[in-house]
Amino acid sequence: MPVLDQTLVLCVYGFFSNLRPSEPFLTAYLLGPDKNLTETQVVNEIYPVWTYSYLVLLFPIFLATDFLRYKPVLVLQATSLVVTYVMLLRAQGMLAMQLLEFFFGLATASEVAYYSYIYSVVKPAHYQRVTGYCRSVALFGSAAGSLTGQLLLSVVKVQLVHLVIITLTTAAVASVAPWFLPMPKRSLFFHKSPATAEKPSSTALLERTKDSESKSPPNSQDVSMISRSSETGSHSSGLVEVLQVLFDDFLKCYRCRSLLAWSLWWALATCGYFQVINYAQALWENIRLSQDNEIYNGYVEALSTLLGALAALLVVYLPVCWSLWGELVLCVLSLLMALCVFAMYTVRNIWLCYSAYVLFRAIYMLLITLATYQIAASLNMQRYALVFGVNTFMALLLQTLLTVVVVDSAGLGLDVFTQFLIYGGYFAVISVVFLLAALCKLASRGRSKQEEEVLANSRAGTESDSSPMVTDGVSHTE
Repeated sequence: MPVLDQTLVLCVYGFFSNLRPSEPFLTAYLLGPDKNLTETQVVNEIYPVWTYSYLVLLFPIFLATDFLRYKPVLVLQATSLVVTYVMLLRAQGMLAMQLLEFFFGLATASEVAYYSYIYSVVKPAHYQRVTGYCRSVALFGSAAGSLTGQLLLSVVKVQLVHLVIITLTTAAVASVAPWFLPMPKRSLFFHKSPATAEKPSSTALLERTKDSESKSPPNSQDVSMISRSSETGSHSSGLVEVLQVLFDDFLKCYRCRSLLAWSLWWALATCGYFQVINYAQALWENIRLSQDNEIYNGYVEALSTLLGALAALLVVYLPVCWSLWGELVLCVLSLLMALCVFAMYTVRNIWLCYSAYVLFRAIYMLLITLATYQIAASLNMQRYALVFGVNTFMALLLQTLLTVVVVDSAGLGLDVFTQFLIYGGYFAVISVVFLLAALCKLASRGRSKQEEEVLANSRAGTESDSSPMVTDGVSHTE
């Protein structure tokens, strides 16, 4: 099967699997007459299950994706989505909805197969292009689903249950696509191709080193020069060997200070971002009850997704020296995200709340795209698959702790408004952390410049003292 056709099938799958008209109205549906659940059950007992299952399944699915060579996990994801929406349509009761959240967590964890499959069938020179295609199509599918759901609800006046039926239909259509994909013969860690297993020549290493130095931010050369331990193994690797390679690469990658800083923001901010988007619908439901008023969640989700995509594109054109000002930018924009969340907590006007949410998501999309680029620029494919996975795992671990303490009924079980007050404070703390990091970097650079000037002056003085002095045609040295 030609690579172009495989990319097309992946794009079809990405579009239809993300085309979910019911997604912006999930909380309203669960609280409505179709499921008749209470807000406490939905917010404090059902939604946290997704966080827990995503965290527990992420690493096993990551290994299974590589070991099984992608296609079986893609089929698993598609099947999990179908099961999720069948249960959303037919099942009743809190336990059934908790099981539904588990299957959705399985589908979310399996998403790694969607973005990894293409790397096994295309050349590295085409990675960026095909990744752009797959991500753009998935994003467009999400926006189209939100907009379709809102138009059907507002214009055609359909019931929420009809949106669930449509979402189930699109998930069923998406589940057909993975079966048309061929099984790759190689993967990143367990099934490496002979060409990958061979040690690169010195010329190839030199070219790769020059390329990484030309595009990597300062202080990242040590990452780009990481030994290719996972590329020099045998054709097929065992679990213990793969785990050892992953652990060694993990230690080597995170010794780079700039990569560590961007990864720290990634983990901290993604944790807070997940919490905000997961419980925003519950907040809106408290401000404007869907049973008594028309809601516009679909327009908001579609607009925030499209603006987020536009903000992500702007990263390419921002004339900023990220190696110098990166931490300060993260500080300022994290503070702006905190203000957006505080506004959602404070202002009980649905339109201002919607606006703050749209701005919040756009800022996150911009910064996460920037963090992705800054990390990927200094790593090869194996390394950034690992680093992105570790960053996501740390974000989920933090989110789980936050969920257990703040959201879960086994913990504090706080109401949704108090939760958003805490989330606003959480982003404010992130801003303070990166303000301190920015000040430390500027102070360090100032000291480095002073040391360089002193060293330069010392060298100039030494050269002046040792140079011969000519007086009346006679050379003298002091």
